[in-house]
Parts: sequence; structure tokens; C-alpha cells
Amino acid sequence: MEEILKAESIQKYFPIKGGFRKPGSWLKAVDGVSFEVKRDAVFALVGESGCGKSTVARMIMKLLPLSGGKIFFKGKDITTIRGEELKRFRRSVQIIFQDPFASLNPRMRIADTLSEPFIIHKTVPSREIRDRVVQLLEKVGLTADALGRYPHEFSGGQRQRICIARALALSPELIVADEPLSALDVSIQAQIVNLLQDIRRETGISLVFISHDLKVVHYLSDEVAVMYLGKIVERAKTEDLFREPKHPYTELLLSSAPKLRYRIPGQVLQARRPETGDVPSPIAVPPGCPFHPRCPKRLGICDKQAPELKESGGGRYISCHLYHE
Repeated sequence: MEEILKAESIQKYFPIKGGFRKPGSWLKAVDGVSFEVKRDAVFALVGESGCGKSTVARMIMKLLPLSGGKIFFKGKDITTIRGEELKRFRRSVQIIFQDPFASLNPRMRIADTLSEPFIIHKTVPSREIRDRVVQLLEKVGLTADALGRYPHEFSGGQRQRICIARALALSPELIVADEPLSALDVSIQAQIVNLLQDIRRETGISLVFISHDLKVVHYLSDEVAVMYLGKIVERAKTEDLFREPKHPYTELLLSSAPKLRYRIPGQVLQARRPETGDVPSPIAVPPGCPFHPRCPKRLGICDKQAPELKESGGGRYISCHLYHE
């Protein structure tokens, strides 16, 4: 399958000011992340809060400059594009933000919000804009009654549908969905997931889906990358990763997902496996493998040398000394 997006060793470091007689330091939010997104596919990024997923999303969208590395969209290095090239990129790549309550202008009616992309990019004659906006609303399950209303008049799920409609306005080739379900109720989450799945099947849009909800990732994605402290520790096809996780952190992450259990009278339920410590600070990443302080399978080399992300066969990439010679 053809690549539509490729990230090569991308980095994002944020400077941290030092205190009295203390030097400053760097927060390594993303540190050498590489991946490819195929056309008409869903690529998921998962990991604990603070691992750098949303920073990757903002770098893809050019909302944050890179500290290092390159990002290619359809073979073109987007870190160097300007002017009309940048405008074309903005039409082709759209984002759905995490919080539907904060990502809509409270002073703009929905008609104005959804008309704005057509006006800025001049893709539709002015006399046809209203009809196109109504079509967008219908595509996400809303009606023309929403046109004259303000964001505060809608529920969270309806606002996220409006955000999805705005992302679809310019017929993009790639959508970055940054935790699009985390601010919604569980019942609404299922509706939004089904909506994204239907849109993807109808339009062939590629999707970068960022989430901490492993069940949704399992249902929606084709390939998954697991992030830990700014690095990808494992990358594989979705079914392969969920069926047989290889990296110790991936095993821990999947085992920590909540599971529904039925208690039989008289049966003693085993306690859930305890956590293996807290996540280190991204300001003071441990030497060697960043996961080694929490890893139950660590080797002598783990605290001295950081493992590289290498292919281990079958399209799976693992960053772990257990699988490297």
C-alpha cells in the first residue's frame, strides 16, 4: 500500500528554565519517532498520558515546529513548505481536536463555522456554500436546523459531530484525530466511532487515530504504534499486537485495560497484577531503555544502552533488548 504520510526520527524538545544557580534543561516530549501511514488505512498511536501522542499530532499539522527529523506528506517534506504549498497542505490534512467544547468558536453560528473553510480556500462558489454546509451536517447525522445555532446549544456528542463535519469540509486525504472521544460519554463514543468508520469506508480517507482507549483502537485501526516517554517501543498490525504483545510495556498496557468479570458464588477472584512503578519524568529520562525502571524482564544492558526500534519480522517493530541480538 502506498504511503501518504511518513515521519522520520521526529523530535520535539521544550526548554525548561533553570532556577537560581541551576542550569536549564529540556523536556523531551517526542524523541526520535518514526512511522508510516498508508492510504485508506487507520494508524493508531497509544500510550499513557504524557507520552507525546498529542505533540506528534500537532507536529503533523505544522502547529508545532520540529526540533529534529522530517515529516513527508505524499513524498513532500512539509517542514520546508511555505505559501501556496502550505495552503494546499492545509486543505489535504485536517485535525479533530480532543475537546469539542473548546475547539468551536462560541461567538460563531454553526453556519459560519462550517462556511469558513470554503471561503478561505475558495473551493466553492458563494451561492453554493449553504447547500454544501447542509450536506456536511447531514453526513454527520445533523440537520439544517443547526445552521443558526451556537455551540453552547449542542451536546458534547453533537459538537464533536460538527467538528468532524468541519474537518471533512475540504475533502481531505488525511485526518488526524487527537483523542476525539475522551471528553464524551461512553454511549456517545460508540456513535462517533461508528461515524468515523462509515466516513472512512465511504471516502477512503486515511486516519491517524490517537487514543488511550484500547478497545476503540482494536476495533478501528489497521496498525498500532505504542509510545512511551516520547519514543515508539512497539509497532505492529493491530491484530498481531493485541493477540501477542512483545514489548514488556505493551504487555503491561494491554493487561491494565479494564475487563468485565462475572463473579461465580464461592469463587475467589485473583487481584489484578500490580503496577510496576510510576512513569519517570520526561525532563529526567532514565539512561538506557526508558522503561527499564518498571520492566519485570530487564537485562543487565537495559540501564546502560537504549535499544533501537528494529523490525523483528512480519512488519512488527520492537525497541527491546530481549528481541535484539
